[in-house]
Amino acid sequence: MRRSLAVVVALLCSSCERTEGTRPPATHTALDVVELELAEAQRRMQTGVLSAAALTAAYLERIAMIDDAGPALAAVIELNPRAREEAAALDRERAQGRVRGPLHGVPVLIKDNIDVAGMVNSAGSLALAEHRPRVDAPLVTRLRAAGAVILGKTNLSEWANFRSTHSTSGWSSRGGQTKNPYALDRNPCGSSSGTGAAIAASLAAVGVGTETDGSIICPSSIHGLVGLKPTVGLVPGGGIIPISATQDTAGPMARTVRDAALLLNGMTEGTGDYTAGLDPGALQGKRIGVLRQAMGDDPRLDALTEQALASLRAAGAEVVDPVELATWQQWGEHEFEALLFEFKDGLDRYLRESGAPVSSLAGLIAWNREHARAVMPWFGQELLEQAQEKGGLDSPAYATARAAARRLAWDEGLGAALTQHRLDAVVAPAMGPAWPTDPVLGDRVGGGGYAAAAVAGTPSLTVPMGHIHGLPVGLVFLGKPRGEAELLALGYAFEQKTRARRAPTFRPTVTLAD
Repeated sequence: MRRSLAVVVALLCSSCERTEGTRPPATHTALDVVELELAEAQRRMQTGVLSAAALTAAYLERIAMIDDAGPALAAVIELNPRAREEAAALDRERAQGRVRGPLHGVPVLIKDNIDVAGMVNSAGSLALAEHRPRVDAPLVTRLRAAGAVILGKTNLSEWANFRSTHSTSGWSSRGGQTKNPYALDRNPCGSSSGTGAAIAASLAAVGVGTETDGSIICPSSIHGLVGLKPTVGLVPGGGIIPISATQDTAGPMARTVRDAALLLNGMTEGTGDYTAGLDPGALQGKRIGVLRQAMGDDPRLDALTEQALASLRAAGAEVVDPVELATWQQWGEHEFEALLFEFKDGLDRYLRESGAPVSSLAGLIAWNREHARAVMPWFGQELLEQAQEKGGLDSPAYATARAAARRLAWDEGLGAALTQHRLDAVVAPAMGPAWPTDPVLGDRVGGGGYAAAAVAGTPSLTVPMGHIHGLPVGLVFLGKPRGEAELLALGYAFEQKTRARRAPTFRPTVTLAD
């Protein structure tokens, strides 16, 4: 049962309970949902051997067994108390001959920075532990219209990892530390860490994450998932606790490319069917550039990337190797400056307009200081404080920083490379293997070729490509604005060629035998 806020804030994060509703007891379920794909779930529901209510119940039982008990992943921060009711209503619709589409009756987990009416939206912060938005975010409205069952909310790195330079990914003062189901002492990466761990562990059919710079790609790669960071603006951004108006986007996280495409269909409107181009032969004749500037730090990761390149060639792609970005990593300082401005502006607006318990970034900083023992036991809030010092978006310093970041990441960077070499996509290792979680020293992130697309606001897609000592790593595809359909097609062909995903086994740690 949930503790009162007054009690919670008096305790350190290690003692915090995840919240909202009474969870079912951990019992053995007869319905095996491990690695269940959407098409198979729909087939079973269409033939009457499965119902949305039974599927929802099975995931709730698995959450109790895997997330609350057992390895205790702490990936799900809150359950939707109406999930069973919503599933039953969708079953009645099916019985009456109304099927809304491939997501009808499918349980979906939503990251805890996205508004779901009646549920807490906290960005993992105890300051917002009583914040219940009155209406759904537009993307949630679309998912409901597509027939999805909102199963619950997932934990995240507090404030989407925009609180401290010494933060530990997957930790929030409200939800505690999320564990990696492939090795429980390893980090789940990125602010969408709870969604990554939950979907990898089959705690729901699919999940929604958000990204500013790596927070879909990194947890997806590290959990052996398919993660799509869409073009900024493709998925509606309203009702999401923001960092950046020019880089933030929600996106699908799934165990297969097809499931990611189906979820994207449900999150968007009027942009076409993203499953239409999924063909094992989609790589034939495509020009794929290799971003070797993102390689060289880990010979094991490089070796897996070489195998992935061989698979691309075997699938008929013309691999252009190497491709260099003339402005490689020159955008970082400008990006960070712009994010500080945008975070202050966007968060102040969200807190004020949503009626949150704290109404401004300044109020949040003060609240955190007052409750520092519970909120800041491991790291501080220096990024919040730096953002508070900035002016408005009419500041010349903001305009200069944003323009420079865009120019260096896209105009003279990724966009220039795609045009110069007539490429359909650029590929790179998405991220190195998961590092040990360390609340004292914070994250030790290695590798990663996704940043140019994040800063440019253009799409990127990670697909599993192999394992290092049992820890998954992915290959990231970077494409052109509104090029999601093409990236999904390329990723699908790669996925069908390699079949690299493996389900987690919840090992305590990595061993020499792995």
